Amino acid sequence: MSSALDKVEENVFKLTSTEIKNNEQLPNAQVYKGYGCNGGNVSPQLAWMNPPKNTKSYAIICHDPDAPKENGWYHWLVINIPKDITSISQGEKIKGATETITDFKTTGYGGACPPQGHGVHHYNFTIYALNVEKLDIKETTSPKEVESTVIAHSIAKSTICGLFERK
Repeated sequence: MSSALDKVEENVFKLTSTEIKNNEQLPNAQVYKGYGCNGGNVSPQLAWMNPPKNTKSYAIICHDPDAPKENGWYHWLVINIPKDITSISQGEKIKGATETITDFKTTGYGGACPPQGHGVHHYNFTIYALNVEKLDIKETTSPKEVESTVIAHSIAKSTICGLFERK
């Protein structure tokens, strides 16, 4: 028997992944290859559902707030995702979307690779539903500025968090 809470949950903007389980260890595929890490360095599969009706586009940001750097570490920023796209396959580049530079100083996904012995880091993968079709942002715009612009146009968001630690 379904409750009123189940009905509310059915209509909530939600992000899911076949690879990332919320608050569990990231798979090796999503770990960086370099800086002493030996992962696959591939972006995860993501899917989102129940966006607000007035959504005009999406953005994805992967951020590690635990990084020993002001504002944390930005691992992936994708903007101008068309509103009819509701999923991305592992390693996929979304046609029509723009990937902006990360704190690795490159565009595209850069996996988890915290400093050794720094403890567990939280990798927040967030999908934002935006109220504009296109953000006028260059791919060289700083990650913090991209995030600020995305948040300014966000009408809903959903996050899943993967964990990773280098002992």
